[in-house]
Amino acid sequence: MNENKEKKQLLIYVIIAYGVTFLMGLFIWFGNSRGMDVSVFPAAQMMYPAAGVMFAYLFTGEENLPKGYYITFLIVTGIMIALSFLSLFVPVELPMLGAMGLTFWSMISQYVLILGSIALWIALFVTKKEKRRAWGLGFFNGKASAICAVLFLVLYVARTAFSCLIAGQMGEFMALFSNSATWINTAVLPINFFLVFAAFFGEEYGWRYYLQPLMQKKFGKRAGVILLGIVWGLWHLPLDFWYYSNTGLAMSAAQQITCITLGIFFAYAYMKTGNIWVPVALHYLNNNLIPIFSGNYSADVLENQTIAWGDLPFALLINVLFFGLFIFAKTFREKDSVSQQ
Repeated sequence: MNENKEKKQLLIYVIIAYGVTFLMGLFIWFGNSRGMDVSVFPAAQMMYPAAGVMFAYLFTGEENLPKGYYITFLIVTGIMIALSFLSLFVPVELPMLGAMGLTFWSMISQYVLILGSIALWIALFVTKKEKRRAWGLGFFNGKASAICAVLFLVLYVARTAFSCLIAGQMGEFMALFSNSATWINTAVLPINFFLVFAAFFGEEYGWRYYLQPLMQKKFGKRAGVILLGIVWGLWHLPLDFWYYSNTGLAMSAAQQITCITLGIFFAYAYMKTGNIWVPVALHYLNNNLIPIFSGNYSADVLENQTIAWGDLPFALLINVLFFGLFIFAKTFREKDSVSQQ
């Protein structure tokens, strides 16, 4: 690829993936400081990295793009941004939804994501196979992909069990498996994925498909992925301070631990399979297993967490142990080539 064109694409990507994120972050701060509804903003933010990639390719005249898929995704992104503003400035109070941790606009945003995800599946499958493969949308290496998904599930459960063991909460952990809600919600995870994948694709197409190969090309396979984890963590800053937690600095440090270590495993899975749908699915599982293993199925389960600095050393240890050590996997050997699927 022409070097100037690649630089222009990266600039467009950064402006959208980070510029829009931090601009919208000002509105999250504004809403949060006034007790307004900001629940739509996180889902909208997840769309920006992929939107950045798509705008970069469209504006620099890349040929043979999957334009139908791209345009559909960008329309959904635009609607999510509009809903974010509506949630701030046109509040709708429905007590019945409030009891479930939902707001009117967050419910509408879920419907938009469902309809948008269905539209994206249609747009994907009417796109020619060769075009899907050329732009990172193809399905590759089914067996290796399934192994990576199962491995992630095993590691996730093992990490949770180990945390509970150390905290003296194994009784609560084991009780989850005798709770019918655990099994019902686990059973519907695959179905729900197809209905809400758009947001998770939004992140992974930007991070793993586009930015990871660039970072690895410039800094090497291992350093590139670690640096990607850092910039991925920094991208969460508006949410860390004004949505996820009331302890912003500690939350942002915890976010770095999560993004670097999970980013290593996601990178491993993507490099192992060449299939972007694997990290998309893993990202979906990571987020949606939280309510199952916390036993909290409220829609606002991720809001207003309290993270203490004293929690971070153990969080670092356990995440490095279960996910970060994959940085030493054979896949990350520097002599291997780095290519963008």
